[in-house]
Amino acid sequence: MIEEIIENALREDIGPGDYSTLSCVPENAKGSAKLIIKDEGIIAGVELAVKIFHHFDPNLKINVLITDGSAVKFGDIAFTVEGSSRSILTTERLVLNFMQRMSGIATKTQSIVKIIEGTNTKLLDTRKTTPGIRYMEKWAVKIGGGENHRFALYDMIMLKDNHVDYAGGIKQAIERANSYIKENNLDLKIEIEVRNEDELKQVLETGNVDRIMLDNFTPERIKAVLPLIPSKYETEASGGITLETIRGFAETGIQYISVGALTHSAKSLDMSLKAVYS
Repeated sequence: MIEEIIENALREDIGPGDYSTLSCVPENAKGSAKLIIKDEGIIAGVELAVKIFHHFDPNLKINVLITDGSAVKFGDIAFTVEGSSRSILTTERLVLNFMQRMSGIATKTQSIVKIIEGTNTKLLDTRKTTPGIRYMEKWAVKIGGGENHRFALYDMIMLKDNHVDYAGGIKQAIERANSYIKENNLDLKIEIEVRNEDELKQVLETGNVDRIMLDNFTPERIKAVLPLIPSKYETEASGGITLETIRGFAETGIQYISVGALTHSAKSLDMSLKAVYS
């Protein structure tokens, strides 16, 4: 998947040719450049940058100085790259675009992980990602210390409010999901979202799910209902959770908290790739 994403991104950016580079840089020109951090946060995408460089030009030499997941500050140099000047120029923007985006996600993720530090709650991402580069964004969440929820629609059955409504109710949705798994010989977990205490009661009466998501419950309501949920069920909180309130949610004893903002609202980390002159 990584190779496919890189290939598609290069095709999108280069098209029939990098005419700016081809027109003014000699074919045999050699050069080096350094990746300079111009912000403060957690770096992510270094390993990906190496893959991009080598995918385009296996002869490029990369010297990694700061690895993924490290804290960085203004002026730090993450790596140097040496080889064909044309190759460095043509891949420069793609490397920066991915690294800035991934580092922003990793930075935001770690800031929230630190807020809930000391609790037993795990921070999850969601599917609120950029189409086409979800793998990279979820990779960045892991680098930042978070955990990945399901990757896509095929690796878990997640019955949300619309599924329940279209299915005709909670009992119908759960029973049909279990029948589908059995009929198609699938190995999938089932998670179901509940919007209130009555829906939670219906889920517990029906059973046959693996995780229960408490959607838009306050910490107080979560504390009240958690003792009612048998330990065989995983529990997750989502919706209406902010940086100011997430610690309170984690302290309820909920097992997971999913936060879409990890990927849909992260601010990119500023950095640049600069030529090195001898």
